[in-house]
Amino acid sequence: MFPSSEAALPTPSLGYRPLVVILLSPLAFALVFACWTIFAVLGVELHSNLGLSELAFAGLLASPMLSGALVSLPAARLAERIGGQRVMIACLWLVCPFLWWIGQAQHYIEFLLAGAGLGLGAGTLVAGLVRVATWGPSRHAGLALGLYGAGMLGAGLSYLLLPLVSQAYGWRLAPTLYLLLIVMVALLLWLFADDSASTVSPRELPPRYRTWLPSCWAARRLAFYYSFFFGAFVALALWLPGYLAAQYHLPLASAALWALTFTLSCGLGQILGGALADWRNFRSLRWWVGLWVLACLFWLSYPSFSINIQGVQDDLTFSFHMPLWGFVTLVGSMGLAMGIGKGSLMRLIHRDHGDDMARVGGLALALGGAFAAMLPLMFALGDTWGGIRTAGFMFLYAALGVCMLVMLWEQLHAHDYMPESMT
Repeated sequence: MFPSSEAALPTPSLGYRPLVVILLSPLAFALVFACWTIFAVLGVELHSNLGLSELAFAGLLASPMLSGALVSLPAARLAERIGGQRVMIACLWLVCPFLWWIGQAQHYIEFLLAGAGLGLGAGTLVAGLVRVATWGPSRHAGLALGLYGAGMLGAGLSYLLLPLVSQAYGWRLAPTLYLLLIVMVALLLWLFADDSASTVSPRELPPRYRTWLPSCWAARRLAFYYSFFFGAFVALALWLPGYLAAQYHLPLASAALWALTFTLSCGLGQILGGALADWRNFRSLRWWVGLWVLACLFWLSYPSFSINIQGVQDDLTFSFHMPLWGFVTLVGSMGLAMGIGKGSLMRLIHRDHGDDMARVGGLALALGGAFAAMLPLMFALGDTWGGIRTAGFMFLYAALGVCMLVMLWEQLHAHDYMPESMT
């Protein structure tokens, strides 16, 4: 059994390369994530051009997440064997033809397959996570991982950039723009990053590294908790522009700008959560984060309603409708709490299972991708079958309740399967 301490981690080399890795890795993360949100921001054009139902459009949003979930664990294993740089660059190049295909596609099945191809970029996310965890400074690993995870702000790039490009040049040019940016980042990684100091030969890997999943149950549970925050963020980043446009009768460009509040607060929260977790043990923080997100989801789950009560003299009427400012405030504060949860949990994974970062991080992203792929379909079913637009928040509320029950069970039985130092 290998020690799961930070002392077991490879010592990062000095020089400019760690700085280049820390800067380029979140940039690659942001661009891949921006590609995944193309369909969400261009939803009006796709709806009108293809005549999509809500369920068909949800499948389009879910396709990159599902393929990304399938790619994450193999990419993590490959990154620990041949080096994160090679995996990152290869996955960036693999995304490029599918971006070009989106600009040329005419039929729904073509968009669906092209979207699934974008999910190959998940290999870039997990390989970058391994590189930052290996090359980053051990004393500030939480801050480095938080800065990397803040690459999810790439959704904000789509919110700001794609409506402008679509109005000026047509929506089909938007994938080409991202294609050029990804090619530039891939070239920079090829020129400046280096795997020579971090590549581990397969012969040097211990026997437990040859399995797909982490053997430690504590590591699997941390990956499970992280998957909720990651998956919920991804799904909401895809869903919020369309929800705001429909619920508050906004143009999609304005709705995307309002949704930017959620992505920005989550990105900042991830940096803050990682930095705070460097300072002290934030294992108990997940309870406060979970309760805060649960409270926000409770209020967001309420649909607009009115109640008429027959009184003695006059009827009493009560009505509720969440105003736009109230909705933005709730999702912004929820995004901040979710970001803090993601940042602190990733720091815990690095601290307690740093020698197994590739597989634990790969498992967390795989579970999160699967959860994110399921959510757009649940949101669409809530709209079409249930007739309640806020049903998506209700489902998230129930899912978080399950996570917190698992956390409670873990805390009650921690002494049965964890050393005292990790409880």
